Amino acid sequence: MSNYSARQQPVHRGAAAWNAILGSQPPAQELDTHITADFAVVGGGFAGLTAARRLLQLQPDARVVVLEAGRMAEGAAGRNSGFMIDLPHDLSSSDYSGSGDDKAVIALNRQAIAFARSAVEEYQIDPNYFDPVGKVNGAASAAGQTHNESYAKHLTELGETSEMLDAQQMYELTGSRHYVSGLYTPGTVMLQPAGYVRGLSAGLSGDGVKVCENSAVIGFEKQGDAWLVKTHRGSVSAGAVLLTVNGHLESFGIERGRLMQLFLYAVMTPELDEGDQSRLGGQSRWGVTPSDPMGTTMRRIDTGQGGNRIITRTCATLRPDMKVSKTDLTRATKVMQRKFDKRFPQLAGIQMEYKWAGHLCLSLNGVSVAREIERGVFSGCVQNGLGTARGTLTGIAAAEMACGHSSDITRFFAGADKPRRLPPQPFREIGANMVLRWKEWRAGDE
Repeated sequence: MSNYSARQQPVHRGAAAWNAILGSQPPAQELDTHITADFAVVGGGFAGLTAARRLLQLQPDARVVVLEAGRMAEGAAGRNSGFMIDLPHDLSSSDYSGSGDDKAVIALNRQAIAFARSAVEEYQIDPNYFDPVGKVNGAASAAGQTHNESYAKHLTELGETSEMLDAQQMYELTGSRHYVSGLYTPGTVMLQPAGYVRGLSAGLSGDGVKVCENSAVIGFEKQGDAWLVKTHRGSVSAGAVLLTVNGHLESFGIERGRLMQLFLYAVMTPELDEGDQSRLGGQSRWGVTPSDPMGTTMRRIDTGQGGNRIITRTCATLRPDMKVSKTDLTRATKVMQRKFDKRFPQLAGIQMEYKWAGHLCLSLNGVSVAREIERGVFSGCVQNGLGTARGTLTGIAAAEMACGHSSDITRFFAGADKPRRLPPQPFREIGANMVLRWKEWRAGDE
């Protein structure tokens, strides 16, 4: 296949709050002419910006252009919770334990974190946006505590460190009496995802990468020895194309019928004033993932990351057309308000300033698509809900493959199976959403 057309472009519901709380960005540089490059990177999220940086490391004189459909961090890269996790984090399991070679996965995730850390240092990104403070799996019930104990046992078998926190320690951390216990793991980095992505983009621009925003790729085709990549107002002739668009890989006709297009939802409080903070108590920065993967993620940030605020994230819907409805967001917002009020009765009723949906992509068998699609076209996609760490890894893999470089990362993805085919529609959407609702109900207070 030598001609690819984008069936659709990213559609977002709600504001990208992480981006909004950082204030305005410099004016966008849009691709509005024809240029030539050695590499055209399609997508400016974690995978795409990582790929651009890795290309420069391998080929310092290469001409690299990154094409982002919207503004930096307005898409999925600015709509996650900012947990860059080193340990197994299988969303399809009951307690996050992986189903494969967990030691290899941990080693790779730590390579991703090291890559991001070096970017923060090299490009002088605000260290508040990359905080290696660890995270806690919070348990709100006996079942949740059992999940944590199971996960802790698994980590011990892997030779990994963790620490069980009791209810009082959880209260001192979060200001909430909701949690009966927690499992602390030290290796997670807490990102301000928009701040990190903006900083990485700015650093790459300073290194000579041409970063074009508001430059959605509508298609690309083979022309002689090069690929012609087209946007609405311009084009790039490049020797290689790197697709780092996560689930939108399917929009280009690749792996159709094999990718699950999911959306998770989140809300963010307004800036908490001194009275709110006094009533809340707890520490000013923390991140709590649920002991049940279908539970509720909570995070608190402070002024160094965009204001004293609390983020709540829960609910999931499968939308094969990659579009979330207003009804979807309204339902999720109501659920998250209840979850917030139950955890923080001292702040109950506070109206959320931001509400949004974030797109993620999974495969049934948990594999990514990081391989050469055809000569000169490379994919670094399908992050399986682990966008910060796995996105970084797939971006590295796409760049290394494009340069003919082999590493533990490329070998890991090369050895993976193809994504399994999904059930046909409408059973796929109806059945998956019924399962998701049941899992949400089963998660209960977690």
